[in-house]
Amino acid sequence: MFTGIVTEIGKVVGAEPTAGGTRLTIHAPSTADDIGVGDSVAIDGACLTVTSCGAGSFRVEVVAETLARTALGAVLEGSMVNLERAMAASSRFDGHMVQGHVDGTAQVSALAEEGDSLRMRLAASADLLRYIVEKGSVTLDGVSLTITAVDSSSFEVVLIPHTLEVTGLGRRQVGDQVNVELDLIAKYVEKMLGDR
Repeated sequence: MFTGIVTEIGKVVGAEPTAGGTRLTIHAPSTADDIGVGDSVAIDGACLTVTSCGAGSFRVEVVAETLARTALGAVLEGSMVNLERAMAASSRFDGHMVQGHVDGTAQVSALAEEGDSLRMRLAASADLLRYIVEKGSVTLDGVSLTITAVDSSSFEVVLIPHTLEVTGLGRRQVGDQVNVELDLIAKYVEKMLGDR
């Protein structure tokens, strides 16, 4: 379980193709010093398992299924990624309930500065938009955000200066794909009502 509160931006220092996907090595001293093999870490919102760590870096294996459902296939050596350690049971609960199970991707379609903040519009498919509601929660590249507007083909969020400073969302450009995790509660409610 995660909360969508990014704790560090890591730098990809290795992206090696493997028989089943990609092996990423990420330099992130704060995260690497606090994890061990087998621990979960959200990388741009996708929950992955640490396979080795040490010297300020850690490694994960990204399988074909994850590459097909996320934007992690575009991550190259030198890329910066949002990181969050799994939430401890005794932790304060900020953000919202995030599993690190990416539901799909959305494309940045417009960016507009609003003072020190940035309004981001994202084009999304109908299967994602059905769970997007104004003032609801969404996770973009692992960042918990509030939806400010939604229409039949897209939705918007506003990135405050703090979010722009401590996450990689401020580096996104029009045309970039971002990982989207929908609100967990909305999916369960739909499932329960559909079973009636």
